[in-house]
Amino acid sequence: MSKLTKALTAAAGNAGESLYAEDVFSTYLYDGTGAAHTITNGIDLSGEGGLTWIKARDIGYSHQLFDTERGATKQLYSNTTGGETTAATSFTSFNSDGFSLGALNGVNNPSQTFASWTFRKAEKFFDVVTYTGTGDAAPGQTVAHNLGSTPGFIIIKRTDSASDWSCYHNGLTSSDYYLRLNNTTAENEDGTVFPSAPTDSNFYVRADRVNASGGTFVAYLFASDAGGFGDDGSENIIKCGSYTGSGDTAPYVVSVDLGFEPQWLLVKNVTTGGGGKNWLLVDTMRGFHATGADKELRPNTSDADNDSSAFNVTSTGFSSGSGGEPNIQGNTYIYIAIRRPMKTPESGTEVFDPIAYTGNASTRIIGTNFAIDTHLNIVREAGSSNLIASRLTGAYPLETRTTDAQQTVYSDYLGFDNQTGIEFKTGTAYTQYNSSARTYVSYNFKRATGFMDVVAYTGTGSNATINHNLGVAPELMIVKRRNSARVWAVWASGIDIDDYLTLNGNAGVATFGLWQSTLPTATQITLGTDASVNGSGDTYIAYLFATLAGVSKVGSYTGTGADLNVDCGFSAGARFILIKRTDSTGDWYVWDSARGIVAGNDPYRTLNTEDAEVTNTDYIDPLSSGFTVTSGASFDGLNNSGGNYIFLAIA
Repeated sequence: MSKLTKALTAAAGNAGESLYAEDVFSTYLYDGTGAAHTITNGIDLSGEGGLTWIKARDIGYSHQLFDTERGATKQLYSNTTGGETTAATSFTSFNSDGFSLGALNGVNNPSQTFASWTFRKAEKFFDVVTYTGTGDAAPGQTVAHNLGSTPGFIIIKRTDSASDWSCYHNGLTSSDYYLRLNNTTAENEDGTVFPSAPTDSNFYVRADRVNASGGTFVAYLFASDAGGFGDDGSENIIKCGSYTGSGDTAPYVVSVDLGFEPQWLLVKNVTTGGGGKNWLLVDTMRGFHATGADKELRPNTSDADNDSSAFNVTSTGFSSGSGGEPNIQGNTYIYIAIRRPMKTPESGTEVFDPIAYTGNASTRIIGTNFAIDTHLNIVREAGSSNLIASRLTGAYPLETRTTDAQQTVYSDYLGFDNQTGIEFKTGTAYTQYNSSARTYVSYNFKRATGFMDVVAYTGTGSNATINHNLGVAPELMIVKRRNSARVWAVWASGIDIDDYLTLNGNAGVATFGLWQSTLPTATQITLGTDASVNGSGDTYIAYLFATLAGVSKVGSYTGTGADLNVDCGFSAGARFILIKRTDSTGDWYVWDSARGIVAGNDPYRTLNTEDAEVTNTDYIDPLSSGFTVTSGASFDGLNNSGGNYIFLAIA
């Protein structure tokens, strides 16, 4: 929704601007500095209030929680029973766009990396309440809240002395049961802790652990499936629920349908406790993948990041693998899940950044102004591959010019767990990403409604529909089998739905039922049975693009042999252009503003070859509304009279 549309919506009588997941929740990763440090995550804590939860990722520091009701410098530790402590150099302020830290090691050690999760107070998402206990007399105490809906999860901690963290969850056997956040125990039956189920305005406490006379307490309340978000205020961004483990019996994997793709997930076994029955916390910034190992933290311990294959994220929820935690047969698991970002971008710079650089064979970060979801790396010299990798699949790259399966050799040298860039790490694979003195172009994409989505899925071998979160019908689909060799299958709105192109080759369209003769919709793509897109048990990734006003344009044109203006609806020209001829052979040509789109020679590279970039041609000229294909482009088949072409342009 544009700013103008939001304003008109509010003026028409709706309750203010629309809220989105990224307005009220943030996972933000940072490196400690050992000095005053401000984190800008876009969350208004000083004006709206909320909670920030911080954990060192690579050392055994406690989880530290700070909230606006108790005030900055007041910390609690989720993995201990200790009461509140005050540290002047810990969490120093809640800001209108994040928070500030002092030099305390637990939140800002200069040799450590940290994860922070910020929850803003907002109706139908999250609330923080402090209260004073009245004692253990029936019927206990009624505590008011402003969540605006019935809580699905409540965490309560006594702050003036030691006590367990007591938790209510709607997935427990009943409101007579509770959990402890600071240990591995199963659900406990004690109707005096939460004597009644919460309502949309109150929750109820009785036992000393949550209501000791004169004791001070803080409660964190999480909504569930309450709506309230998105353009029309009807979309859910948080869900609390439960599932039953299947263990090693069919279907081996338990799939949980949230109705959205999560970015943050907290899970606990409530049937059995003891060793290995930890609270498990994953998020997509540290690594919550569609397949493979995730980075897992445990709120009941001070443990560092742990590699785990416990969960897989899907476009509509998550799944849990076979056997062991967290999928023991017959055991009940509760979860809290928060939706991934959902705003529609208003400019191309919010979602795409092309960067030209020279390799230095040292660990480095190629900086952007957003967290990268997909990275396409182009080597400008001859003899090297163009590699594309995604946060969703754990940095395992694919070569655009070959049919090869995804590679594991380069994954250790590429890091997505950075808030504003992609990290190249030291190692022997520098030829591909950062070899000394070689030149490269880094194309960095952010998934966003209306612009681009990435979907990882497993094939069925039979006709299938796959859910996506683009929010509109894709106009360009690029699909690749990941587990073994197969062609890159491409469809674009400029060709027939029964046709496809191959990204790794230069052929024109071929006709085959890859897409089951069915156009994609705003929620699904449709696949036939061909192994290129849907082999039984095979794993795939799909890159989906659409036209978004002022941001991107997927389109087609017919060559004229003369200068041809391609209007994309932009105001300051295109910063990225991809063109492919469809009615005859032709390479996949790429231009970008990092190397130059000018009124003269413009360097280009082809995605389907390992050829060096070409620098002595003038095939593209700048145009404020898009780009111009010059008459000279006909020499390489980019503007032949009567020729048919598809393109993707990004402003």
